[in-house]
Amino acid sequence: MILSPEEIQVTIERLAAEIAQAYRGQPLLLVGVLKGAICLTADLARALGRQPDGPNEIMVDYVCVERYGAAGSAGGAPRLAMDCTLPVRGQNLLLADAIADNGVTLAFLKNHFRGRRTSTLRTCVLFDKPARREVEVAIDFRGVTVPNVFAIGYGLDYKEVYRNLPYLAELREGQTV
Repeated sequence: MILSPEEIQVTIERLAAEIAQAYRGQPLLLVGVLKGAICLTADLARALGRQPDGPNEIMVDYVCVERYGAAGSAGGAPRLAMDCTLPVRGQNLLLADAIADNGVTLAFLKNHFRGRRTSTLRTCVLFDKPARREVEVAIDFRGVTVPNVFAIGYGLDYKEVYRNLPYLAELREGQTV
């Protein structure tokens, strides 16, 4: 195990407090990056709602980015598989992703939303893995730095399984959880 459910929740509460300070009394559009940020987005939205001086309105939406190369292998150019359904123009948009790994997805999404005239555009990641960064991308709200291992749980998967684990763990070759 890398992070327990309790450590993850403490980190989310800290992030919510930091985000609440930044958006005090303003509306916020929280946009989760699917599929990895499904758990984070829900927990972060609830934690933001508990902040006494946080955003005055919180809307939640999602985007989905796929990256497939030759023969379905991961690591190809990113493409938007699903966009937000809520209007983003003039909104304080916060992109929430479970992990900043190579930085490609967050950089792609920042470019995507930059041209859509949001009022503000910031990023939040729960897990940061800077050892694998290929593209430099600014992260406004950072949870915890994780080691350069294959991590599963709390939204992160291996072949679409393990997302439901309430903790973050390392998956080693030949291992099952």
